[in-house]
Amino acid sequence: MKVLVTGGAGFIGGHLCEYLLEKGDNVLCVDNLFTGSKKNIEKLLENKNFSFMQHDIINPLYLQENVEQAYNLACPASPIHYQSNAIRTIKANTIGMINMLGLAKQHQARILQASTSEVYGDPLEHPQNESYRGNVNTIGFRSCYDEGKRVAETLCFDYHRQHGVDIRVARIFNTYGPNMQPDDGRVVSNFIMQALKDEDITIYGNGNQTRSFCYINDMIEGLYRLMNNDFQGPVNLGNPKEFTITELADKIIDLTASKSKPTYKELPEDDPKLRKPDISLAKEKLGWEPKIALEDGLIETIKYFST
Repeated sequence: MKVLVTGGAGFIGGHLCEYLLEKGDNVLCVDNLFTGSKKNIEKLLENKNFSFMQHDIINPLYLQENVEQAYNLACPASPIHYQSNAIRTIKANTIGMINMLGLAKQHQARILQASTSEVYGDPLEHPQNESYRGNVNTIGFRSCYDEGKRVAETLCFDYHRQHGVDIRVARIFNTYGPNMQPDDGRVVSNFIMQALKDEDITIYGNGNQTRSFCYINDMIEGLYRLMNNDFQGPVNLGNPKEFTITELADKIIDLTASKSKPTYKELPEDDPKLRKPDISLAKEKLGWEPKIALEDGLIETIKYFST
């Protein structure tokens, strides 16, 4: 089928495009290349079933060909990038979402919105399940992303109720793997790059805050299953195995045989202290759960950053 992937040259988007091509789909990748990179889709450009369009979804997208499915991944996802131009981030999540929902309505296409665990904010419930409404600062440095994604979810369900748009909503938890940008400010890439250079590992806060890390292959499988399922969501997609930031640093130092030592800095405003998905719904509705252990995924990611 003809599938549109916005943000398709990004970390998750590039892997998704490749996966869809392997499934036999005809893929149109749309990206403004703000955080995405042509390097992520370089080898795909040789595939006759793949095409690329440089475009920002803040502006309306007009397509000659009809599309049957659309994955909307177009938004910076790391704090460094989404805070560097907060207004463009909130526009991508509001105006951009409206443009994509309008396109889905016009083409009668199913649209999957890549939402985020950040809709839960700094959670007061642990682990987080889909019924939890979150603890988000509406005016903080992170709110362009956190609140933006919450509004995007609202728009999806309003377009479904009012216009019958066929929607799917995935709440994506921390994802890592090859093709991450080395300077994107995310904890896995930060730690690996510092460890490979034998630099101090920068830990924000006391290191006891937790995260759950999902390897990219597992995440792509989850997104595909949601898109091709009758369940609309929202549904958590992430790895329910929880690690402290200190444990992650120790694992990476060990796997890279690094001489790095941890150094501690102040925790940024509104940075979540706990993060662990309850994936009961994903198991029940999608028959999905992650299979790749953190250590195995880190070995592949380290290998990528080492070359």
